[in-house]
Amino acid sequence: MWVAIKSAWALLVGIGFIMLGNGLQGTLLGVRASSEDFGDATTGIIMSGYYVGFFLGSIIVPKFVSRVGHIRVFAALATIASSTVLIHAVFVDPVPWVLMRIVTGFAYAGLYIVAESWLNEVATNKTRGTLLSIYMVVSMGAVGAGQFMLVLSDPDGFVLFILVSVIVSCSLVPLAISTSRAPGFDKPSRISLREIFDACPTGVLVSFLNGLGFGAIFSIGAVYARAIGFSLGETSVFMAASFIAPVFVLWPIGALSDRLDRRLVIFGIAVISAAAAGAVALLTAEASFIWLVIAFGTLGAFSTPIYSLCIAYTNDYLEYEQMVAASAKLVLVNGLGAVAGPVTVATAMSWYGDAAFGWTLGAIYGAIALFVAYRMTVRSSLPAEDQTSYVAVSPRGSMVAAIMTADEMEETGSDNTDTDKAGTGEGQIKISETA
Repeated sequence: MWVAIKSAWALLVGIGFIMLGNGLQGTLLGVRASSEDFGDATTGIIMSGYYVGFFLGSIIVPKFVSRVGHIRVFAALATIASSTVLIHAVFVDPVPWVLMRIVTGFAYAGLYIVAESWLNEVATNKTRGTLLSIYMVVSMGAVGAGQFMLVLSDPDGFVLFILVSVIVSCSLVPLAISTSRAPGFDKPSRISLREIFDACPTGVLVSFLNGLGFGAIFSIGAVYARAIGFSLGETSVFMAASFIAPVFVLWPIGALSDRLDRRLVIFGIAVISAAAAGAVALLTAEASFIWLVIAFGTLGAFSTPIYSLCIAYTNDYLEYEQMVAASAKLVLVNGLGAVAGPVTVATAMSWYGDAAFGWTLGAIYGAIALFVAYRMTVRSSLPAEDQTSYVAVSPRGSMVAAIMTADEMEETGSDNTDTDKAGTGEGQIKISETA
């Protein structure tokens, strides 16, 4: 592990700064929008802007990287991300805010792509799994830590916006002084979304629905907390719980999914997520801080792994050479869900009250559970020995993290399956099976 850390410490520190700034900024804007009385529906549109930009950035930025290189693109996007957060403090109005959120999402997508590409470059077959695990801990831990910085100053002032700008700017330093050579950028091979859906409709639909839920949790959670009367300190703890709790359950859930039908695991954690969201709704009237933190932390803990399970489950039905392209496509599908999530949940809150935050999330994860249960009745499961290995990946990362995941799955799974496929021809028919 220490060898892996030594080879990538600068990149991990840079990613940590990016996640720290993004974690604070997302919650800060939700809290500030509430204090400015923008309204739930308007706030939802503002927060969705980030995912619109992220979706566009995931498509466009790789073209820039291939033309001018990682270092220049990272420096340019870090400068943009650092500047746009300050504009929020200067022009406190929904229109410039939603525009700046789109630009911010675009910039962060590029920052993730560059940093994760570099991380993939320094990883070897022996260290890739370890680096992915460390990346997950750094990512979720930094986003969680960013929530606690909300109490350092008044959200109605300039200080926290300046702090986010400084943090994002600091992400440049470790990458600028790194002795690791800048990697090339290889675009993933092509595979259509229709082909992926034909092979595994469960993976595609659940990825979208999980993006819907995750986008709302990250973007509207702070709005909900302030709406029910939580203080700044309570809001920061409430949000941090949903990002830190997943660190403790990702690997046990992944290990379980490698031994059982992955759909059964997805069904189980979706039911728990729906129940936790329902508990949040039921506790809204009392605004019980401790119990709401427990319920929201449980929701975050069990909803976050669904994304990784979707990638692993989809890859179970694809050839190894298709996994990279399919993983990148699932990132975009998840991102489309995240675009709609904040608007959907915030609009429900404006129509039906604060408890609709929990009820809507409960409906989303309940829909996942129902669909997966239906698919289990119409399609038999793969034998455990034919499944690819589960690797945890953050739903906040770019397609590069998903590509690293696919690479790791290939390394860990190919030795166990190549011999069997050579004798049975299974690899030739796998994509025609419908999961």
